[in-house]
Amino acid sequence: MRAMNNNYYGFGLPIDISTHGAAIDRLIIILHIFMVALFIGWGIFMIYSLIKFRARPGHKATYHLNHFKAPTYLELFVALFEAVLLVGFSFPIVNQFVNAKPDESTALKVRVVAEQFAWNVHYAGKDGIFGASKPELMKPGNPLGLDRSQEAAKDDIVAINQLHIPVHKPVIVELSSKDVIHSFFLPVMRVKQDTVPGQKIPVWFEATQTGNFEIACAQLCGLGHYRMRGFFTVDTQEDFDTWLDQMAPKPEV
Repeated sequence: MRAMNNNYYGFGLPIDISTHGAAIDRLIIILHIFMVALFIGWGIFMIYSLIKFRARPGHKATYHLNHFKAPTYLELFVALFEAVLLVGFSFPIVNQFVNAKPDESTALKVRVVAEQFAWNVHYAGKDGIFGASKPELMKPGNPLGLDRSQEAAKDDIVAINQLHIPVHKPVIVELSSKDVIHSFFLPVMRVKQDTVPGQKIPVWFEATQTGNFEIACAQLCGLGHYRMRGFFTVDTQEDFDTWLDQMAPKPEV
C-alpha cells in the first residue's frame, strides 16, 4: 500500500478532490464568516450594554418595553440572513447534488457494509453483477455472507477497510449496516452519510486527483469507534484495474 497522505489535514478544511466540493466549501466559508461577524457584533453590543446601562448615581431603571430597538433589528437581520443561506445556498447545493446523480450504466458501483468496527467493501467483479449475501453465511472469513456457490458471486471482491476507486470516474456507493448506525465520512470528497441497519442508502461522488486518504466513522458507534478507520485510495484507471486483479478470488484448483 502506498503511504497515507498526511498533508490534507491542516488549520483549515481538508483538501477538496471532488467535483462537487467547491460549492460546499463556499457555503462553509460563508457560514464561518457569518459566525465570526455575529460573535464580534454581539460582543460589542454586550460591552456597550454593560457600560450604558450600568448602575450609577442619578440614573433610574426604565421598565417600558421597546425602549431600545437595536437588538430587535439585529435579530430580524440574522433570521433573514439564515433564510437566504437556506434558500439561496443550501437548498440549491443539495438539489444540484441529488439531481446530478450519474448514470448507473457508466458509473462504478460499490457496496459498503458497515459493522462494529470495520468497513466491508464489496465489488461486483468482472461480470458486473453482485452476488447474493445470506446472513447465515456471515463469519470472520466471509463478513458479507457471500454465497460463493452462485455464479454471480464467484468473482466478487471483498476488501476490509480498503476502498479503491478510479480517478475521473463517477462512483455510486450503496451504504448499509450490519448492526448499529454508523456514518460513512470521506473528508476529501465532502461526503458524509449515515448507514442505517435495514436500509440501503446510495451516495455518489467523483474524484479529480489520485492519492491515499481516509474513511472515517462520524457517528459514535460503540466502544471500538476509535478503531473504525478505513483507507480510501484514488487510483489511475490502470492502477485500479491492477488492484482489482490482485484482489480477485483465485480459481480453485
